[in-house]
Amino acid sequence: MPFEYLRFLVPGWRDGVEILIVALVVYYLLRFLAGTRALPVLLGLIVLGVVYFAALLLKFNVITTLLGVVFTYGVFAAIVVFQPELRHALARLGRLRALRLIGGGDARGVSEEISEAVQRLVRAGTGGIIAVEGDAALSDYLETGTEMNAAVSADLLTTIFTPYSPLHDGAVLIRGDQIIGAGCVLPLTQFPVTDRTLGTRHRAALGLSEETDAVVIVISEETAQVAVALRGLLHRDLTPAQVREVLTSRSFPASAAGVPVTERS
Repeated sequence: MPFEYLRFLVPGWRDGVEILIVALVVYYLLRFLAGTRALPVLLGLIVLGVVYFAALLLKFNVITTLLGVVFTYGVFAAIVVFQPELRHALARLGRLRALRLIGGGDARGVSEEISEAVQRLVRAGTGGIIAVEGDAALSDYLETGTEMNAAVSADLLTTIFTPYSPLHDGAVLIRGDQIIGAGCVLPLTQFPVTDRTLGTRHRAALGLSEETDAVVIVISEETAQVAVALRGLLHRDLTPAQVREVLTSRSFPASAAGVPVTERS
């Protein structure tokens, strides 16, 4: 009879499923926040939560009251401060990978066209920046440039970045197998860049990769080097073949040289 009151200590299959779901949610949340300015704030909130419960147990009424006020009004402040991160998170929920595969075009063919364009731009010593959309939509950045609806091709990309053309000075946005925008302005990185040789294009590539899961390709007109930003990391001196590999796998190849060039604190 007494053991019946301890049945809640024996986990059932529902408990296992719930634990797995919560673990997955926490994992993907941390993965989404990794490399963004929201992660340090989240860690700070966890510390404040530990302090709050410790003060509650020790009956430190003043500290408990103050932290209670912070948590109450801090939610509204967080919504305002992290509005871009929340917007991109909702965009990811609304743009599932399965939906992108429908009518998304030939991903390998698009990668080939982009890598060919990169090779041409490098040979010509022409700079450029290309952002390939992931799960998070890039629609917000279309307002800063010119909207387009054209199939991705090496010829068109090379033409857009031709010096003195109207759209050469901004970023090209690609969704699936379509160029959706050109001459777009991207957000600069929120973190200090240690390498002073990196220009505005590289900082913009890092900034977009910190806020979205886009693959951002930068061709430097000064050094004719190719760099790729992804998830807040920038790898430099990549070959067109390595760029194609990054676009296909959406991860850096083991052969890619490069290290993070930002300091996160």
